[in-house]
Amino acid sequence: MISVKGKNNWPLIISRGGLFFVLWWILTDGVASSWWIGGPAILLAVATSTILLPPGSFVWYEFLKFVPFFLLRSLLGGIDVAWRVFHPAMPMSPVLIEYTHRLPTGMPQVFMANSISLLPGTLSTELDQDVLKIHVLDSQGNFLAELEEVEQRVARMFDASLKVSEGGR
Repeated sequence: MISVKGKNNWPLIISRGGLFFVLWWILTDGVASSWWIGGPAILLAVATSTILLPPGSFVWYEFLKFVPFFLLRSLLGGIDVAWRVFHPAMPMSPVLIEYTHRLPTGMPQVFMANSISLLPGTLSTELDQDVLKIHVLDSQGNFLAELEEVEQRVARMFDASLKVSEGGR
């Protein structure tokens, strides 16, 4: 874990540099003459990525636990949508909801909004401060429990504390 609060962001910066190094090496088939462009490009990429996506906490084993959860939910979502399309009555009761999330601003919020769009019957439509607007295919379903589970998993992945909301959730 690398913390924004801590002063030591070097491990993250070095790992980003290593990632960009490997990408450059793959893209150029390891041609040595490409490094006179690659070296400065890698330094610029690391600097830009650090500005655009500042170092923060990220728990890799929580991400690895999130992947099967996400893949299973995506598969179930695809099956659910296909079933609704081929069902004679097309059982749907769509609704646009406003979900007040408790994640800190930045990457955790964006990650949650993008993840929700690929889960069963949900599509993120707008992210505004602490409110995420979501289109839900079936207002009768248990979508709130799903949203809360995604929120908790994302919070663990980014080592973030969930804000206490006014509703006491």
